Amino acid sequence: MFNRCNGLRLNGLPHVNSPRVHITITACNGVIVSNLHIIAPETSPNTDGIRDSIIGTVEVHLISKSVASREGRAMESVNNLFRSCSIGALGKGGVDVVENIEVRNCTLRKTLAGVRIKSWQGGCGYARKISFKAIKFDAVYNPIIIDQYYCPTQKDCINSTSAIKLSDISYSGIMGTSNMDNVINLSRSESVACTNIAMDNACISSVTPGRKVSGKCINAHGRISHVKPLFNCLKP
Repeated sequence: MFNRCNGLRLNGLPHVNSPRVHITITACNGVIVSNLHIIAPETSPNTDGIRDSIIGTVEVHLISKSVASREGRAMESVNNLFRSCSIGALGKGGVDVVENIEVRNCTLRKTLAGVRIKSWQGGCGYARKISFKAIKFDAVYNPIIIDQYYCPTQKDCINSTSAIKLSDISYSGIMGTSNMDNVINLSRSESVACTNIAMDNACISSVTPGRKVSGKCINAHGRISHVKPLFNCLKP
């Protein structure tokens, strides 16, 4: 754990089988994290790769189960095998702010989630200016998902009109296969829309040749171009 550090540099470190979160960075400025090898077994329950709070700038090259970025700026520049890439879950503790995140050059194989933004009902704050570029999927579940209704236990889930506001989310250069028929799921709160979504040059097919795949939306606004499967639920 690193707290209240200025000019922090983490480079070339291996992190293997952490009991939970591998690295925690809070209230730091000018952070550069690069060339990490963060490894946990497939059966590990929730060993987040990096969890950060207030960070000025971050550059990350890593192998990890997930990347969670909260309340700050971050860039995930990745050219390795990911087991999932998730931003969140946001809003459970009250106010969360996330912005200026770029995830690029990732390959995900047989993962439970592909590129995901997840938040709890009832939270406050925003997540904006997030981009996913050059992502490859190989037999993944939930390849592209925005989940405003995150509640992993499915018990005593919050039902609220307040929600984290999502905007300026872009996807480009995404391709691969999925183990699910619903490959694009943009499920926003009915009271707080997700705005300015841009999806370009994305092609996701079923891992089963010839099987049809689809996408769905709830209160999501933006545009698509050269996307397969073609879906018309994204509002202008």
